[in-house]
Order: sequence, then C-alpha cells, then structure tokens
Amino acid sequence: MRLKSLDVFRGITIASMILVNNPGSWNYVYSPLLHAKWHGCTPTDLIFPFFLFIMGVAMTFSLSKYTDKNQPNPQIYQRIFQRFLILFLLGLLLNGFPNYNLATIRIMGVLQRISLAYLLAAIAILNLSRKQLYWLSATLLIGYSIAMQLIPVPGYGIGNLSPEGNLGAYIDRFILTQQHLWAGKPYDPEGLFSTLPAIVTVLIGYLTGEWLKYQPIKSRTSLNLVISGLTCLVVGYLWGLFFPINKALWTSSYVIFTAGWALLLLAACYEAIEVRGWQKWGHSFEVMGLNAILIFVGSGFLARLMIYNKISGVENSPTIKTWIYQQFFQSWAGSFNGSLIFAIVNVLFWWGISDLMYRRSLFLKV
Repeated sequence: MRLKSLDVFRGITIASMILVNNPGSWNYVYSPLLHAKWHGCTPTDLIFPFFLFIMGVAMTFSLSKYTDKNQPNPQIYQRIFQRFLILFLLGLLLNGFPNYNLATIRIMGVLQRISLAYLLAAIAILNLSRKQLYWLSATLLIGYSIAMQLIPVPGYGIGNLSPEGNLGAYIDRFILTQQHLWAGKPYDPEGLFSTLPAIVTVLIGYLTGEWLKYQPIKSRTSLNLVISGLTCLVVGYLWGLFFPINKALWTSSYVIFTAGWALLLLAACYEAIEVRGWQKWGHSFEVMGLNAILIFVGSGFLARLMIYNKISGVENSPTIKTWIYQQFFQSWAGSFNGSLIFAIVNVLFWWGISDLMYRRSLFLKV
C-alpha cells in the first residue's frame, strides 16, 4: 500500500524547506519565513517536524516489508542501521563543506537528527506493542519536560530555558564540546538531548499510519484526522503555558502542537487525493516528494557553492548568490520581494529537476 497523499505532503514540505532556506538575502525575509527567535512557532518552525512525522507514517509501510508474521527478520536491523549511517554521513558532508575541518565541524544537524530519530524509533517499533509505544511516547515527553525544568544546570540553576543555560545545551557542550555545535554557539538546535522528544514526533507519525491502514478511504477518516489534529493543537498550546513551545529545544509542547498541524495537513491531502481523487493539483508536489533526499542534499550543496564562491573581476567580489540576487532580483523587485522571488526560483529549479527525474523513473532512495 502506498499513500499518494503522503508523497504530496512530503513534496509540500520539501518545497517549503527550499523556500525558507534560500532567500536572496537573510537581511530581507518576511517574518513568516523565519524561525521564531526563541519561544513560539512560525510556519517555518513546522517544516522539520513535518519531515519526521511523514517519515513515521512511511515507516508503517516500509518496515512491514521486512517482517514475517509481525516478527522482524534478520535483515531488517542491517537495513535500518545502513539507512541511519548514510543519512548521518550525508549530514556531516553538508556540515563540513567545503573545508571539512574536523576540529570544528558541526557534528549534529537536520539529517543527523532525522537519522537518529529514525534508528531509535524503528528499534522501538519493532520491539514494542502499540500500547507500549504510546507509553514510551508519553514517558519521553513527560520525562523530558521534567528534566529540562527540574534538573539544575551548573552555573545556571533550575528551569533555565535560555539558549546557553538549558540542560540540553549543557549536555551537548559536555559531550560534543562547543566547537562542534552549531556555528560554535553554546547550544545546538539539533542537539543530542533534544533528539529524544523528536523520536516521539516520528512515533506519532507511525501510529497515525498504523491507524490509517485499517480505515476506510472515506471523509469520515479525514474528519477523524482533523479532530485529532485540533486536539493536539489545544493540548500543545496548553502545555506550552508551562513548558513553552520551542523548536530549538524541541519541547514536549512543541511536539504535540506541531503534530496537530501535521495531522491537519495530512487530513487535507488525504481527503483531496485519496477520498475525492483530486490528483492533478498535487502532481508537482508529488514529484518533489518522491525525490526528497536528493532535493534536500542537492539544494544544500548548491546553496553552499553559491555562498562560498565569489564572482571574479567584479568590484568588491560579491558571492555568486549575492551577485545573482542583486543583479536579477533586487534590482527590479526590491529588497524583500526580490529576496522572496529568488527563493521561489530555487523551488522551481528543483521542481524542474524532480519532474525530469520522475519522467525518467529515476528515484534516489536511501
């Protein structure tokens, strides 16, 4: 079984990622396309948890290929570890490009978190019952909330949720050391400790996929997804009054709140594509969703190439990205609109690559 609506959802998410990651200039970005400065949640803060949620739903179908009578066969753990290792190494390749200084390379990152969350969630899924997965999810979220708010951090005390004073940042500095954190800062938004609640985002996706497998393809199923999504939004918001919604900390309230939005978008895609058969509108997103890893890695390398290489023979030698933005976008559309159109052109470029690969039945999978 394959959910076309899930591929469309993944495509919407990867297109959104390219849009927010590639403005013409970071000095001119409309606020919804930026992450919250610390506490809070913008549309941009939904993209990463959407990836993990989608991965969880997909695991419902992918892991079943490697089980016999609901028991994992010997090959499955090798397959899981192989995927974890490839994703983690791809993340390191992106982080280190172009210099690869091992003394300062950032160890964690988006792909590294995806790989770790996948590895640990997959092991849990293969060894625990559905009821036990619910208990594990609750334990991780409640335990993380208690730890972050009640375990004292040397030099900062109890319940400090500042970038440098929170427990997760302290653990990352202790294990990874600061020079291997994001941009050498005292915290990493994809750190080790905050990966624990990220596992729950994957498990929520998996449990959603397990439920969907046995539901009729009817509007009633979409409605139940909507009800679940709205419930998560309310629970996440209320929890956020005590443990703030925060992407960099991947707080428990953030897990539930963003899962609510993921369920709502999945419901919309499911209703439109699976139930009503409106498939044409989603084709452009589907082709991007089917090659999400290629687009993620490729767009990352292309962005870095344009940032780290300069235009020779031009006064003050701007980077390739700055020169293209100023000459072809800012010059006629203005600073903010030019920056946005630059990002949109990036999306269209990668859509073109994806569409070409789709037409030739080329799909890169890890």
